Amino acid sequence: MILTFHEGQLKVLLTERNEYPYKDWWAIPGYFVDKEEEMEEAVKRISYENTGLKDIYLEQLAALAGVKRHPEGRILTVAYMALVRYEEVKNKIKPITNYMRQAKWFAINNVPDLAFDHNEILQIGLKKLKTNLSFSFTPFELLPEKFTLTQLQQVYESILGESLDKRNFRKKMGNLGYLKELDEYQTGVSYRAARLYKVDKRKFTKLFS
Repeated sequence: MILTFHEGQLKVLLTERNEYPYKDWWAIPGYFVDKEEEMEEAVKRISYENTGLKDIYLEQLAALAGVKRHPEGRILTVAYMALVRYEEVKNKIKPITNYMRQAKWFAINNVPDLAFDHNEILQIGLKKLKTNLSFSFTPFELLPEKFTLTQLQQVYESILGESLDKRNFRKKMGNLGYLKELDEYQTGVSYRAARLYKVDKRKFTKLFS
């Protein structure tokens, strides 16, 4: 499962299947592990074949082995999750295998019914993000290196699934001490440009180590 943040929304990368079962359905990128293949190598290969992306960090999310989760019988799935910056991958998304027709970003609140139990896998991933949000580096893995406080709040709201009070959010973020205010502003926007910030990784690590 690959997630990004774009246009103020948390998005997931889905692939359109080109073979049965669930032909023409959207699904989380995935496929079978070869008999003699190590798991980590399989994850890299399958990710690349399904999406065209290389060298992204994938963290193991969950193992699923329900009897009825695949129409052909019991299939064990080991699910992984990756967080990517949209600008770094936007021009690289292109499946290179014939069993997936295309790959496309979907806003989390506009995901269609997915093949197999992939809607459930998506919810497992979102729950993990939400649970770990207060002490993880997740928001900053989804944002550009330099970001606005509005963008940061939108990431939090997308993961939590709720609106946050602007004043309280900014006060809380400021009190944590790891956001660095820059003498730079947004460029190329039609509205009033907002100040940019970046995270001090050293202070963040010290706070949560």
